[in-house]
Amino acid sequence: MTEVDLRGVLYPSRLPSFHREPAPEALAHLLRWVWVPRWELAPGQRLVEEILPFPASNLVVEPDGVTLYGPTTGVSTRVLEGSGWAVGALLRPASLSRLGTAPASIRGGACPVVDADLHRRVVAAMEDADAQEGGRRAAALLIAWVAECGEAASSAALVANDMEDLIATDRSIIRVEQVAERLGTSVRSVQRMAERFIGLPPLAVIRRYRLQEAAQRLRGEPGLSIAEVAADLGYADQAHLASDFRTVLGLTPRDYRRRHDGAR
Repeated sequence: MTEVDLRGVLYPSRLPSFHREPAPEALAHLLRWVWVPRWELAPGQRLVEEILPFPASNLVVEPDGVTLYGPTTGVSTRVLEGSGWAVGALLRPASLSRLGTAPASIRGGACPVVDADLHRRVVAAMEDADAQEGGRRAAALLIAWVAECGEAASSAALVANDMEDLIATDRSIIRVEQVAERLGTSVRSVQRMAERFIGLPPLAVIRRYRLQEAAQRLRGEPGLSIAEVAADLGYADQAHLASDFRTVLGLTPRDYRRRHDGAR
């Protein structure tokens, strides 16, 4: 398995057994990776998992079915008990149009995906006595399903991928106008594209990626001041970063850093 990418994971020390399997290069326009957590907790033990999700949708296979989860507007919290697992694909914008679901229609929610064969095969893989090998096979099955589902991605969907890549990788992008300029289109076109293919306003997508990196740096670089993190990510000042943190995470950067240190 490859090294785990922990962007979006607010408290890594709370994670159950977990890895992310990258998408094959030929399918990178459809999904970023497949994530496979497993947990087996003692009776009465509870694990609170808090995630700042990517601004995207996830296709998830669990013991009780297959579900398409839409983009979220805040932190996702899940309480784990007993034993269980999940196999999920983080989808690119180009995937959603092929699945026939408008992401905005499931923003903050989910819809079932009826595919008994996919479910049966993933469940069988995850029941393999060799847990690591079973996880690999389950991930491969889900990747293949995404690759085979629907028609080829449209040119408009691929431009939406370009928009997402630009926002995700360029720290200088902090305004929608910058995205429009770099893509050679209008602000209104960017807004329509984000709504159609991601299901969130473009400014929300920008802020989500910046906040993910801010959280990662706050917990991974204790010697870096909050003001330095804000400046590195293009915020006008520390107060603007703190405002975004409070709005989305419900706490300040300083409180998040303290809470993370206490969770280790």
